[in-house]
Amino acid sequence: MNPHVVVVGAGFGGIAAALRAKALGCDVTIVDKTSHPGGRAQRFQVDGYKHDAGPTVITAPFLFDELFALFGKERADYVEFKALNTWYRFVYDDGTHFDYGGDNERIERSIAMISPDDVKGYRKLLAASKEIYQLGFEQLAHRPFHQIIDMIKVIPQMLRLGSYRSVWQLVCRHLKHDKLRQAFSIQPLLVGGNPFDTTSIYSLIHYLERAHGVHFAMGGTQALVDALTKLMQEEGIEVVLNHEVVKFETQQKRITAVQLDNGHTLACDYCISNMDPLYLYRKLLPDHASRIAKIRRKVAKPSMGLFVLFFGSPKLYPSVQHHTIILGKAYKPLLDDIFHHGNLSEDISIYLHRPTATDPSFAKTGCDSFYALVPVPNLKSEINWHEVREMFQARVLQRLDETILPGIKENAESVFAMTPLDFKQNYNSEFGAGFSIAPLFYQSAWFRFHNRGESLDNLFLTGAGTHPGAGLPGVISSAKVAESLLKTSLAKHSSVRVNGHFTAQS
Repeated sequence: MNPHVVVVGAGFGGIAAALRAKALGCDVTIVDKTSHPGGRAQRFQVDGYKHDAGPTVITAPFLFDELFALFGKERADYVEFKALNTWYRFVYDDGTHFDYGGDNERIERSIAMISPDDVKGYRKLLAASKEIYQLGFEQLAHRPFHQIIDMIKVIPQMLRLGSYRSVWQLVCRHLKHDKLRQAFSIQPLLVGGNPFDTTSIYSLIHYLERAHGVHFAMGGTQALVDALTKLMQEEGIEVVLNHEVVKFETQQKRITAVQLDNGHTLACDYCISNMDPLYLYRKLLPDHASRIAKIRRKVAKPSMGLFVLFFGSPKLYPSVQHHTIILGKAYKPLLDDIFHHGNLSEDISIYLHRPTATDPSFAKTGCDSFYALVPVPNLKSEINWHEVREMFQARVLQRLDETILPGIKENAESVFAMTPLDFKQNYNSEFGAGFSIAPLFYQSAWFRFHNRGESLDNLFLTGAGTHPGAGLPGVISSAKVAESLLKTSLAKHSSVRVNGHFTAQS
């Protein structure tokens, strides 16, 4: 009889872990409180407009290809990834812009238009990012870090690469122009971090983009979720939706079953949690957290929150890129307000997603679909989102109207928003954080929540709050770590594969 694995949470980390557990020969059930798999990658459809609620960028397509290859299948037969020519357009407060994307020659031309002297510095920054990528992603992202010795072994390499520096400090070592410094230091915000605080290890994101490009899943991120859901169903993974896990039944340092909100229980031999670990150890397993996990839970710094505004427009904006980052009037003061002071600043920066630039199916004929994502303080601040939601929504539309979407205040329709309160309620995200805990040095690798459960022998963790971190490459890689731990545990408990099945040996 095959071991039964219950995966709690059907975000990308949970889905990837479920597929990898299935490929090991386990029977797998995945459970989620929402009506559709994908976790934060839900889809909204309103008045003929489609909106992806979660991630919009695919930067490591090979990680998804691997999941289909586990079963001898091709990802391209399920969902199309389209490479974007311009990855991001950065729009500055003075109205100028910087287009980032494409090959070396194109990027260097764009840099030279702003600061010719920085072309040589950019080459050095790219070389530094490549070296960090080779260590941080290729060597460490898929390796478990639940033992302190694992961290001690890599500290000399991390110090050699300057991991004690922030992303901002690393960028400033190579680039002089402030506009370019802002553009090339902003990647930590894509995984919930402040460029002035986030360890420069996360500069690997730049080379990751350069090495594999930036892609869009045609049909949206939800189309990718649908493809993975179809794969799960084809391979016999049971998907249970609209039910939340409210209790873990434990015996002798093992989870024996999970209890759902309808009273039903699912017995399990192993459990993989894709929940926010802060929520997991505070709400569901408060008595099964190790001393170190309890300390992490108490002192952990969550990422910033997110305000996401969704809207359509009967007016087309054909000159607007697929991804645009509209930078605020000030850079560091705004980030200080968000990450350190908990203030809702008058100044804002916006990540604008216009999927209709690539896929017209996101809107009615002759219309555009948008979402505007704004970094804001998490719920540790004293912001009352019930009171300020409409005011802030108007502020975002005003900023867009003044910059790249003239007339949008009058043209925006089918408008709605998500605040950190929605992230807390819908996704059990502690403090409404957009990306679980922040990517600080002392919250990375061994210091981050471990992929092996604390004080429970058959619990494994995936997702943004675990090693290696947030973002699609991070959470998909966390499933690879969980897979390696599960595989070791299966072998440790004297299971052998017989005719494609695991049979427990006495």
